[in-house]
Amino acid sequence: MPLADPDFVPGVEPPAEAALTGRWYVFQEGRLLVEVGGEGPVRVPQGPLPDLGVPLLRQSFLGTFRGVPCFAGEVAKEQAAPEGWAFEGLRRLFPRVDEEFFRVAARAFQVKEWDRCHRYCGACGTETRPRPGERARECPACGEIFYPRLSPVVMILIRRGRDLLLARSPRFPKGMYSALAGFVEPGETLEETAAREIREEVSLEIANLRYFASQSWPFPHSLMIAFVADHAGGEIRLDDPEIEDAGWYAPDRLPELPHRLSIARRLIDAAVSELRAAPRT
Repeated sequence: MPLADPDFVPGVEPPAEAALTGRWYVFQEGRLLVEVGGEGPVRVPQGPLPDLGVPLLRQSFLGTFRGVPCFAGEVAKEQAAPEGWAFEGLRRLFPRVDEEFFRVAARAFQVKEWDRCHRYCGACGTETRPRPGERARECPACGEIFYPRLSPVVMILIRRGRDLLLARSPRFPKGMYSALAGFVEPGETLEETAAREIREEVSLEIANLRYFASQSWPFPHSLMIAFVADHAGGEIRLDDPEIEDAGWYAPDRLPELPHRLSIARRLIDAAVSELRAAPRT
């Protein structure tokens, strides 16, 4: 993955000539407004949003994608979709969208959620207002400033020889397995989180932690940070209710895996490709 997206340029204030005309990522709670019909690429509203007759509770400029201004918006939960459009969950759209669409939609959802959740100051309760020139809201009474905040999650794929450790959460779709993951706790480094999560979830020790990649994950505001590690000791023992099954899997007998848009799938696919290319000893 490139170090930066060359097609998307973040921004806080739209260029004057853009006004409110561009591409709109409009959400009703966690569902995105998309055009109905067909199995082709997913389309969101483009142009001036008032043409659709959808009243917005709030809106934010995101930046430009290939020169096109992009906006995030939110409508009331009782708002009906315009004719020819529907509100769909981002996960349900996975089979029909590519990574470029998902990355902008994910950004839109997270900005929308941050804006919604910081309407009032958490310190004194006063209504906040946008802070000019940056992605922030500030309290006019006490001066507290609220920036978008992410929840870092460490993901670890463990290797033992030619086998990979995959686990299943009760929240996963039926039959799906993935790499282990957990939220970073206050005061922890990423390395400490990785070791703690593996001990808590499967009672194993790991070594040689290697960074793989990261991904913004809008469910609701996570930053996934993926690693590969080697098995350093212990036998699988499930002591955490978040994990209902775990096991070692060879590259030629993998269970159902996460969707291709997820970093979990990229992490597993990369490890499998490396194992298949390596000579057997």
